[in-house]
Amino acid sequence: MDTPDHRPRVAAERRERMRARLLDAAFDLAATGGPEAVTIDAVIARAGVARGSFYKYFDAPATLLQALAVEVSDAMIRAMHPFMEQLADPAERMATGVRTVLRLVRQSPRMGAFLARSGWPAVQRSHSLFTLVGVDIAAGMASGRLRAMHIDVALSALTGTVLGAMHAITSHDTPADLPEQAAAAILRALGLPADEAEDLATPPLALPTL
Repeated sequence: MDTPDHRPRVAAERRERMRARLLDAAFDLAATGGPEAVTIDAVIARAGVARGSFYKYFDAPATLLQALAVEVSDAMIRAMHPFMEQLADPAERMATGVRTVLRLVRQSPRMGAFLARSGWPAVQRSHSLFTLVGVDIAAGMASGRLRAMHIDVALSALTGTVLGAMHAITSHDTPADLPEQAAAAILRALGLPADEAEDLATPPLALPTL
């Protein structure tokens, strides 16, 4: 009987652990000093690895920051999705998701500034923005709940507004209801009447723990 060769799996797990180690180090540095603190020397010192280990996974700090932004934003969306699934209306899910993201950013401005400056929203089609949020938008358009348009246009309306709101929240004083204003603006852009958009963007909101 042939003995299974576990070496490829073990090697892949080792590579993933090292990549996660570098990402964790970069996140710690960015959380305390901003993206500018994420240098190769700082990352390898924080991770306790050799310089060669860095270059096996990333060619520059900018590449590492982009990967980290994808990981963080993906984790945020996935953490919120179970709450969103409890809502039957795709428009209500969208409004709740936008408000939740922006209120979490207000709670943790360093995280919001990092996401806004380092590559969120992500462009990879495997990102939860497309696989979860995009599916909700497509379902809303298919049912007639949202105005029909190309999915990229709808996602651009969503992510562009959220990104701009993130920049605003983390750079200067903004109204307490900026998350609600942003959510209502997105719903109007996607075809909902102004009064309905306002109603969906203002109910009480419980924030998840990330």
